[in-house]
Amino acid sequence: MGRVKLYDKTFRTFIPYEKIEKAIDGVAEKVNADFRDCTDIPILLCVLNGSIMFTAELMKRLDFNCEIVSIKLSSYSGTQSTGDVRQVMGLTADITGRRIIIVEDIVDSGNTIMELRRILAAKGAASSSICTMLLKPDACRKDLHPEYVAMEIPNDFIVGFGLDYNELGRNLKDIYILDQEE
Repeated sequence: MGRVKLYDKTFRTFIPYEKIEKAIDGVAEKVNADFRDCTDIPILLCVLNGSIMFTAELMKRLDFNCEIVSIKLSSYSGTQSTGDVRQVMGLTADITGRRIIIVEDIVDSGNTIMELRRILAAKGAASSSICTMLLKPDACRKDLHPEYVAMEIPNDFIVGFGLDYNELGRNLKDIYILDQEE
């Protein structure tokens, strides 16, 4: 089992890349089943920076036409969610009247997704659905039911495959969990 050190913390392998790939295959099948015969062109909304890797992997597996748009929100400081969601970068395109597939790396408290859905509605999106690589059901404090979930995980702090600890660790292809033995 591999370990990595980021700043003052050590993390150990939690989900190997092969398992991540299989989970993305599975969630892509579900998205394809719902959008395959669509006549409109849905938007994949990449929530920066964390979902870059997941969005890229998901897009490769989709068999319908779609566009990609980005937005950057922030609610974390170190290993803790602040509960305060800030819009760091606005939407990179007009979404009026469009169906949006929100592509998130992780849904935990639900605060970011709720704020994002509010923003999308205010900007005139026709609808929005949530596609998340990871869901922490024990952490979610909102009445939130993502339509597409690749994997459910416990409420632990993780890094890798786009997820970071103070901006480090995003480039790791496996997902790592905080090593409590340290």
